[in-house]
Amino acid sequence: MRYSAENPFGTKVIPAWRPDKAMAIENPEAYNEYLKKLGEAAGMEIDSYADLCEALQKRHDFFASQGCKLSDHGLETFYSADYKDIEIEFIFKKVLRGKQVSAEELEKFRSAFLHDQAVMDAEAGWAQQFHVGAIRNNNTKMFNSIGVDTGFDAIHDGNMAAAGHRFFDRLTLEGKLAKTILYCLNPKDNEVLMTMAYTFNDGTFPGKMQFGSGWWFLDQEDGMRRQMTALSNLGLFSRFVGMLTDSRSFISYPRHEYFRRIMCDVVGHDVESGRLPASEMDFIGQMVEDICYNNADRYFGF
Repeated sequence: MRYSAENPFGTKVIPAWRPDKAMAIENPEAYNEYLKKLGEAAGMEIDSYADLCEALQKRHDFFASQGCKLSDHGLETFYSADYKDIEIEFIFKKVLRGKQVSAEELEKFRSAFLHDQAVMDAEAGWAQQFHVGAIRNNNTKMFNSIGVDTGFDAIHDGNMAAAGHRFFDRLTLEGKLAKTILYCLNPKDNEVLMTMAYTFNDGTFPGKMQFGSGWWFLDQEDGMRRQMTALSNLGLFSRFVGMLTDSRSFISYPRHEYFRRIMCDVVGHDVESGRLPASEMDFIGQMVEDICYNNADRYFGF
């Protein structure tokens, strides 16, 4: 989770909610250190999973008070295993004691945590983002030398369709599905996430479920074009919220201009080839303007 105050140039920078560390129980030692920091920030002791949810709710409320309207989750895949509340409490207490969890316990905890975070976002009226498909810290030698997330992550090739549909189906049945943007890191998943998003569009907000722009390794011309092709073929391009980046660097913002130029080239080519009617330039121009700015402005409500 990160927060930046107003920058010196007068542009307001508001926080985004990124609770990935609160789910990372696979390393009990690091996780317990994180819990201490979270507890200090929330002003409470964290001795149970219920306490964890309470502490995160307090921080979630604080972020909302600072203008936050958007969460972001970095996942290998979606998690939607069946679980019981008593099992999640047992798993959490096991991690508090510094014990390693099994693969089954890890999946159940992640499933419960991700669901509870999604409910929290829906109740706050936020949008949520899921960046799915990275395999991280692959070079053990470099990981031991310079640490976590230092450039040795790559594209995963796992399956996510079944788990993702179960995850969103549960939220839909409970009436707790927030506005959602899905991003994939493997281009083989473009159509998978595109159709997953449109499975749960319910008409409550235009473009409520979105297939997001090319991300990370796909944040380049070919990746952007392939994302737009999947969206145009299987969705509604005019509702697209356009380019977003989860980068922590201000110098990454030129990517937005790069995206706009590519998007305009895609639309222009469709006009020149007759796929879009040249007689409807007012409509087409408005669509381009909406994708560049207006759709995101309406969608996030900043």
